[in-house]
Amino acid sequence: MERRLDDVAHVDDDWTDLHASVDQRLRAAGLRNSRSRQVVADVLVRAGRPLSLPEILDADAELAQSSAYRNLGELVDAGVARRVESVDDHARFELHESLTGHHHHLVCTLCGRVEDFDVPNDFEVGIDAMVHAAESQGFRIDAHRFDLLGRCARCS
Repeated sequence: MERRLDDVAHVDDDWTDLHASVDQRLRAAGLRNSRSRQVVADVLVRAGRPLSLPEILDADAELAQSSAYRNLGELVDAGVARRVESVDDHARFELHESLTGHHHHLVCTLCGRVEDFDVPNDFEVGIDAMVHAAESQGFRIDAHRFDLLGRCARCS
């Protein structure tokens, strides 16, 4: 399943709203919304799935590797993007779920590709019960993640 901007839960169908959200988060972090930061964010939107740095660079020829990597770190720190672990040497990056809506991932153990995956509502209800149980013991839950590991259609 690919998430496109028109699937985004907390951002309207208009790219302008996403750009405004990115700009607001960057300003709150003391950063300006540079052209390269916006290009990286746009690449993540167009991809609709978590991308590795090489995939991000392949998606836009104007991005320099050092600049893209630095901008990814700043986008993560500002809450615009988040790092998604994979099974290979490359971390993946996607827009923060506060922009895209809550979801989980399918991770290919052969090629490392990561795809977004929505779980059934009853699964999330079960997670909510576990969060409540953990919090009743004084543990503060910030987030949860659920990844299914296996082989993607291309590697099967």
